Amino acid sequence: MNFPTLYNARMIPRLSFFFLPLLAFALPNAALAEPSEVFTRTLDNGLKVLVQPDTRAPVAVQQLWYGVGAAHEPPGQTGISHVLEHMMFRGTERFPGESFSHTISSLGGRDNAFTGRDYTAYYQILGHDQLAIAMEMEADRMQNLLLAEADLQKELEVVKEERRLRTEDRPEASAFEQLQATAFHNHPYGQPVIGWMSDISQIDQKQLRDWHRRWYAPNNANLVVVGDVDPEQIFEMAEEHFGAIPRHEVTPAPRRQEPVQKGTRNVSLHIPAQTEYLLIGYKTPVMAQLPQEQRWEAYALSMLTSILDGGNASRLPKRLVRDRKIAASASASYSLYSALNSLLVLDATPSPGHTAEEMEQALLAEIAELQAQPVSETELQRARAQVIAHMVYAQDSLRHRAYMIGMLETNGLGWEVEQQLVAGYQAVTAAQVQEVAQRYLTDYARTTVTVHPLNVAKVPPAP
Repeated sequence: MNFPTLYNARMIPRLSFFFLPLLAFALPNAALAEPSEVFTRTLDNGLKVLVQPDTRAPVAVQQLWYGVGAAHEPPGQTGISHVLEHMMFRGTERFPGESFSHTISSLGGRDNAFTGRDYTAYYQILGHDQLAIAMEMEADRMQNLLLAEADLQKELEVVKEERRLRTEDRPEASAFEQLQATAFHNHPYGQPVIGWMSDISQIDQKQLRDWHRRWYAPNNANLVVVGDVDPEQIFEMAEEHFGAIPRHEVTPAPRRQEPVQKGTRNVSLHIPAQTEYLLIGYKTPVMAQLPQEQRWEAYALSMLTSILDGGNASRLPKRLVRDRKIAASASASYSLYSALNSLLVLDATPSPGHTAEEMEQALLAEIAELQAQPVSETELQRARAQVIAHMVYAQDSLRHRAYMIGMLETNGLGWEVEQQLVAGYQAVTAAQVQEVAQRYLTDYARTTVTVHPLNVAKVPPAP
């Protein structure tokens, strides 16, 4: 299940990176396909420029990442990062209206943006000889955004409709939003990336202008270019277009501390839906929040997720969907790259004649088995091969490689982490998978959301 944790300025499918079929179980012993080196330079104003050449085709991907997202937003202003992302396409005096996207399109390229919990990023995919105009326009809207009131009112309606379509009208997305809000009482990940509807309605021009001035600074940004380019030329181009933009002090958002959870939290969600649906989330650490000597825990949690849901041979689809036929679907997800500790999530939809309660007991039984006995070496090898195959194939995508560089840099891990992933996964043992299951997948760290279908005719009117 792909949960809505990234939102685009225009409503197209978000960036998604899927597990791909295995070539062979020998993949865990294979090295990651060696891309060229990443060249870096930091301008005097603090903008970090990262370039990875790839000469296979005369194209390039440019991504500009800002270190601000939903997790930086104060209560009452949720969704402001995403609204600002929309407004970035509304023009400056030099490039008014929608001329940014029209110009990129006229050059045969594509552009868009996405907002996440920890970042907001803008990207263009175009011919390698057209990067200068993309840089020029990005530098202009970094400092000269108009933020006209009439445009703001239009975009607020667009964002509200996006929320209705992607969250409120989708039972799975509504359940995930409730899972986050229930699991996290004082943690910023409890806030939805798109924002609460009441907050979106109250965002005004001054708030947006202040948000743009506060966070959109060169010293709070990473410029990533991947493709058929010369690093020195990119550095010179970046200096030409961004170098004169003054840096300013960026005050980090206060990091709220989540109180220790001391028992299972349960939510029954009664909304219009076709069938029951279940989500279970466990509070788990991520790589950025673990000391170097404990980062194996993040790798082990990722491997545990792949054992449960890493292809058709993994436990959840095989046991619950095909063998027992009690689930129409069952999956697991975990991201080790988040900036802050997050959730390992299990979800399931019961097949006809079965219930969400059965799904809960079946999923908890799978967790209990992982805690009680180590997985076999064969199963561990299969899961490891699945994870590494995904990484190998993903190297074919320029956009994915730029995404990984930008995301790792912006989340504080550093792009070099990607070069360490294969070794990290290869080192995971069955005992470590069992240990993290015992340590983190406990009743005290569990939050459960159950969707109960509600007859639309019986839905009470909104107050």
